[in-house]
Amino acid sequence: MTAFPDRIITMLSGTDDRLHAGAGATTDVLIVGAGLAGLFLALKLAPRPCLVISPAPLGQASSSAWAQGGLAAALHPLDSPAQHADDTVAAGAGLVDPVIARLIAEDGPARVRDLVALGVPFDRTPDGQLALSLEAAHSHPRVARVSGDLAGKAIMDALVAAVAAAPHIELIEGARAEALLQDTNGRVAGVVLRGNTGRAFVKTARETVLCTGGSGGLYRVTTNPKEAQGEAIAMAHVAGAVLADLEFVQFHPTGIDIGRDPAPLATEALRGEGATLHNTDGRAFMADYHPLAELAPRDEVARAIHAERAAGRGAFLNCITAVGEEFPHHFPTVFGACMSANIDPRRAMIPVAPAAHYHMGGIISDLWGRSTLDGLSVCGECSSTGAHGANRLASNSLLEAVVFAERIARRLRDADLNEAGASTASATRPLTGPDMLELREAMSRHCGVVREAGGLTDLLSLIERLEAGMPGAPQLTAARLIASGALARAESRGGHFRSDYPDTGAPERQFLFHTSREALVI
Repeated sequence: MTAFPDRIITMLSGTDDRLHAGAGATTDVLIVGAGLAGLFLALKLAPRPCLVISPAPLGQASSSAWAQGGLAAALHPLDSPAQHADDTVAAGAGLVDPVIARLIAEDGPARVRDLVALGVPFDRTPDGQLALSLEAAHSHPRVARVSGDLAGKAIMDALVAAVAAAPHIELIEGARAEALLQDTNGRVAGVVLRGNTGRAFVKTARETVLCTGGSGGLYRVTTNPKEAQGEAIAMAHVAGAVLADLEFVQFHPTGIDIGRDPAPLATEALRGEGATLHNTDGRAFMADYHPLAELAPRDEVARAIHAERAAGRGAFLNCITAVGEEFPHHFPTVFGACMSANIDPRRAMIPVAPAAHYHMGGIISDLWGRSTLDGLSVCGECSSTGAHGANRLASNSLLEAVVFAERIARRLRDADLNEAGASTASATRPLTGPDMLELREAMSRHCGVVREAGGLTDLLSLIERLEAGMPGAPQLTAARLIASGALARAESRGGHFRSDYPDTGAPERQFLFHTSREALVI
């Protein structure tokens, strides 16, 4: 923070008068969110000026920093972008756009090289090549990692350092966006922000880019920061943007079940190294559920663990033989989380449970990151590019974020951006306290790994009751859109499993349009 004091405005304590004094000034490119997508985009925009909004100190409260597996790219000499694209399409259960799959796969190696140039210390083999891990549903080892499970933190550390040295980037810390500004033609013209002091202000911009992350914080059991509560999809929906496939939430199979909120994550790379899943009887059970056993797609593994736990048999990850004494060095994050709960994974199995991890649906984006609203671009987990379909391929999320961030930057860097016109917005207040906890518990219970009509209907009734007391709360809007999409999709596909509709139908995307207060699902 002290590296660039003249370009940082902090609202982490008190109110900075500079912020309100300059609130009327129009920003060239406004980036809402400071995870991988937001910071990589800001760096790639150089020399075009931009302003980044971070709700927390830079590098904190970001899902990107918690990513353990790494970034998938076809870097092995026996691999190819075509094979990576094929794996992406296969994992997405019929809903991946093959053009987008090929685009991110072909751009992947160049974006990894960009990160290397920024100083990301990816693991290397003895001969100096990138060390690549095998993860579920990949046909080749292709996940570039750092110290086994520190990829996200290492990438974010490198980006934060680069942002501190970049004179074209300004930063506001400690403020959250809660509504989009729009002019009389519906063009997005910036955002309404609220600082930690509770005071709201507006920030106008010629182009606004939402990079706010996902929706895991809407669930009681999640691996995401609790602050990731789907605000971007709520704001975009209210403004009239087209959304898609919000029912597709990926549950990571192996959240570490030690009662923490959010749940620590046992990276998928552990199963790539040979770790196996067992129940309380000590029996390895994954072969009963899928021929690929531990390397089955994430949704299959999550449902198998869910079934074992629902039957009272529990689920545990056995790394004793596969990793053993190398645990502290190869997977320090997982090792530290386990040891903090008095579990030594070198000698004992790790209790695991599925946890909300990644939102495949989101705000519709074209090949260049444009939303359906003029003046609004989207990048990262809050977007719906067509890359993930119904079931994201492991470690493709960081890949998609950097590929689309670079494409948005390429489009905007020298573009003639329209001036923001006179604008208005309807600011709302967030759901908090016991009501938020009730919503999170209901989302996990009724819109989790396994869903059915009765539970989803009960969930929507709860949301309606809470909305009566807190109309327009973004978390309630986001939860309603997810639950409505899950109820409307009367089939099972990828991360969306309906116990009352277990069969898979024709592969069709669901698009959500705003019609007054309700979502029209088509």
